[in-house]
Amino acid sequence: MTQRCPVAHTLDTTGQDIHTEAAALRAQGPAVQVELPGGVLAWSINDYATVRKVLTDPMVTKSARNHWPDFIEGRIRPDWEMISWIAMDNMVTAFGKDHIRLRRLVGKAFTPRRTEAVRPLIVGLTNHLLDALASVEPGETVDLRERFAYPLPAMLVAELIGMGEEQRAATAKVIDMMVDTTVTPEQAQSVLANWRGAMEELVAQKRANPGEDITSDLIAARDEDGTRLSEGELCDTIFAILGAGSETTINFFDNAITALLSNPEQLALVLSGEASWDDVIDETLRVESPLAHLPLRYAVEDIELDGVTIPKGDPILVNYSGVGRDPKLHGESACEFDITRADKEHLSFGFGPHYCLGAGIARLVATVGLSTLFERFPGLNLAVPAEELQPLPTFIMNGHRALPVRLTADVLSGAGAR
Repeated sequence: MTQRCPVAHTLDTTGQDIHTEAAALRAQGPAVQVELPGGVLAWSINDYATVRKVLTDPMVTKSARNHWPDFIEGRIRPDWEMISWIAMDNMVTAFGKDHIRLRRLVGKAFTPRRTEAVRPLIVGLTNHLLDALASVEPGETVDLRERFAYPLPAMLVAELIGMGEEQRAATAKVIDMMVDTTVTPEQAQSVLANWRGAMEELVAQKRANPGEDITSDLIAARDEDGTRLSEGELCDTIFAILGAGSETTINFFDNAITALLSNPEQLALVLSGEASWDDVIDETLRVESPLAHLPLRYAVEDIELDGVTIPKGDPILVNYSGVGRDPKLHGESACEFDITRADKEHLSFGFGPHYCLGAGIARLVATVGLSTLFERFPGLNLAVPAEELQPLPTFIMNGHRALPVRLTADVLSGAGAR
């Protein structure tokens, strides 16, 4: 017997407590209807087994232009608060053969050999940022999100796509607004226009002055054979690389640093070599996925999920913040940060055909960034209790507005504010 959720849960657009919200949704069943900004209804998928099924089901797509009737038939406003997430035309939102075509083109930039070749750039950017932090007076409070967690991945991805610093800083503001689920319709429409305009400008610059970067490579593929990549796909694909490669890693650093400073005994295990940075990376991705709800997927046909039917054409949200904390997978300690746990299974890089192409680079920058940060500042500590950190105003991302810390090269005992 199938059922449709009679009353939709309205997602908290301010993201005040995404983990409690995810647990409440999971308790209601494998698929729960939720209300998005603008009164749009979608299905939130929260438990591990169901998410794996959805991520590999050929009857689930990410293409609104092919499989979301409300979008196709104009019932979704052009100024809908989340319009940028569905209006893109790139490998993230492509379906079937188009997805394979675009993924193959972009995948050439993320081979293991090319990933390792990026290491010197990551090391250089990391040291540049930490050198600047070394000039801060001992004991002075600084926002480590603003000074390190944010700029390191943002500058790295900008370098990879050939974007200059001034243009990167301007585009970063647009991306921040795109993930903010409290924006107004007017702001949402402005976000869409601004990021598309920025990408068109970058493509024009690189077409006139190509370099050794991903944008120039994609332009060459486009200009050599237009059937491989349309102009719209070109611009939207570059934006997808910029957004996905920076925003998630920014929040990963934020969450990993917060977790380590809140659990000094676990940080000590890493610094002593008893645990690895891989342990930190996977446990952070499990318990504090940088993505919360990721919009959007769609049912190509009716989908049956343990007694719940998702009708054809309905939008779907995968709740990554719920997956790693599913007690059916990780037991009663699922919500606890523990780098020594044997099973750190998570889906924060995705699963199936949309698995993150940049996972290798993300792991590399995470390892270099965290290890160098704590090597330079082993006595780093939070300037406020962790529970006082303010969440980002979003149900899409999982991070903090700021990460106030005190820097010191001396090891301090304990955690949190002193």
